Amino acid sequence: MRADVNVSVRKLGEDLGTRTETKNVNSVRFVMQVVELEARRQVDVIEDGGRIVQETRLFDPDRGETRSMRSKEDAHDYRYFPDPDLLPIELTDEFVEDARQSLPELPDAKRKRYESELGLSAYNAAVLTAEAETARWFEVLLAECARVQAKPDAEVAKAAANWLISDLFGGLNKTNVALEASPVSPAQGAGLLGLVADGTLSGPLAKQVFEVMLETGGDPVAIVEEKGLRQTSDTGAIKAVIAEIIAANADKVAEDRGSKDKLFGFFVGQTMKAMAGKANPQVVNELLKKALG
Repeated sequence: MRADVNVSVRKLGEDLGTRTETKNVNSVRFVMQVVELEARRQVDVIEDGGRIVQETRLFDPDRGETRSMRSKEDAHDYRYFPDPDLLPIELTDEFVEDARQSLPELPDAKRKRYESELGLSAYNAAVLTAEAETARWFEVLLAECARVQAKPDAEVAKAAANWLISDLFGGLNKTNVALEASPVSPAQGAGLLGLVADGTLSGPLAKQVFEVMLETGGDPVAIVEEKGLRQTSDTGAIKAVIAEIIAANADKVAEDRGSKDKLFGFFVGQTMKAMAGKANPQVVNELLKKALG
């Protein structure tokens, strides 16, 4: 911040006197000091019978004083005069309306559209429209999501906004990388969200895939296949794991049945752990409820 501080004083009931201008004051605290110092200096000069000269001054914070830089005797020294080369401009209503229509969608309008048409929260809409680059990235992400997912716009938009703000922004902040330099493109982000939407990936698996994408810039489908991270909904495989866990925890099974699902979360966690997080959580919950009666 740089401020030019103008100060003039007057005796009670009289007009304001000649002002001085202290240039390039760089903090609010220093502005306050300049006003107090310069006002006191001018009062002392006038009370000693002197007169205030219209001039530019500088502030020395180390000495706590203002000093003269150069004088400005008349207003034209400040270039306070009309420019004779500027001709008057008359704009018609039609021209103004054409100019208004040619403007891109402004941030406030975009934010309101995100809330009303896409169903985003006020917070998410504000974050996505705070910077033009963020809004453009999100728009491309939405277009790519629409290409790979056959879901309602609002549902896709909410998932895309949450992923962009939480996952991508969080990952980029950790690596100190700007959005425009992101190793993950909107198309790749849409691909990852598509894998979650069609059940190929669970939430935890999607985070694992995203971490690899962030490190390598790789395609999510290729990463899933390479690392074997595909979610399984194979009820037979999941039932077999559940049976093993129940057999190994007979005491907890009895406790669970006697406490109305108090330890249900324990069995869910053990099943997911045994299947390396690849089991479909919904299927796990359904099968466990049946197995635990």
